[in-house]
Amino acid sequence: MGTQAETPVEITSLKEEGIRIRWADGHEAVYPALYLRGQCQCASCVDEWSGEKRIKTEQIPEGIHSTSIEAKGRYAVSIHWSDGHDTGIYPFDYLRKICPCAQCKRPWP
Repeated sequence: MGTQAETPVEITSLKEEGIRIRWADGHEAVYPALYLRGQCQCASCVDEWSGEKRIKTEQIPEGIHSTSIEAKGRYAVSIHWSDGHDTGIYPFDYLRKICPCAQCKRPWP
């Protein structure tokens, strides 16, 4: 299991606004849906040999939003997107690493 900083206590879908995660250490952030969909690391979105992204932000439909979020053990979530994409797994440590909030200073895109 990850550190306290990498342990979410609440994950909430905000539709087009994105996904809000409240972490065990008190940090809270909203991950914009377009940003998070673009950060998918599955084999359909990132070439497994070269690491090159296969999907570009401009290819993601406007108004993208999560349709469901499923726990994957105690380490990740799978997000089903309104464009039909559902093969990505977002490990908690990865989500914390890509946090786009001002405090974490990881602006997007």
